[in-house]
Amino acid sequence: MNYLAHLHLGGPAPQQLLGSLYGDFVKGTLEGRFPPALEAAIRLHRHIDSYTDRHPVVLAALARFPAQRRRFAGIVLDVFFDHCLAQHWADYAEQPLAQFTGNFYRVLLAEPELPGRLARIAPFMAVDDWLGAYGDFATLEQVFNGIARRLSRPAGMSGVMPELERLYEPLLADFREFYPQLQAFAAVGRVSGS
Repeated sequence: MNYLAHLHLGGPAPQQLLGSLYGDFVKGTLEGRFPPALEAAIRLHRHIDSYTDRHPVVLAALARFPAQRRRFAGIVLDVFFDHCLAQHWADYAEQPLAQFTGNFYRVLLAEPELPGRLARIAPFMAVDDWLGAYGDFATLEQVFNGIARRLSRPAGMSGVMPELERLYEPLLADFREFYPQLQAFAAVGRVSGS
């Protein structure tokens, strides 16, 4: 799962929202580094990633990609699933997407101590509405280009958009099967404090 899904799954409180995003920017042990609610949200993010990586529907979706893409298919699928969530947001959330993302951006920009790279990208994320933009399929190309710039082998993202166009419907069906199960998993994790 990518940013939007983690934010949606992690809970609506400010510390939950921040921790849901920090999970992609904070590595290593957590003990005592953050307030308890923030730490719990980072742990939930990690549990969501583990659950997703092992889930049979996700494994079947990854197998849809050509063999030469498999090394990067997980990254592609995470971004594509955020696209599916943004496109079909009303099926999975009561609050409108623009309201959800606007609230999140306010929380994000009010936090003075964002970790590492997140501190540098947060203003751009908010101004350019990265989360809402996932709903536009054409925007994914820009996302993949940005990811490619950070990869040691950027060619791994080459030609991904035509593949996604061909795989769009089956991958959307995979998302629709998987996401409600992930929502249930995350709900249990929020209650247990992960």
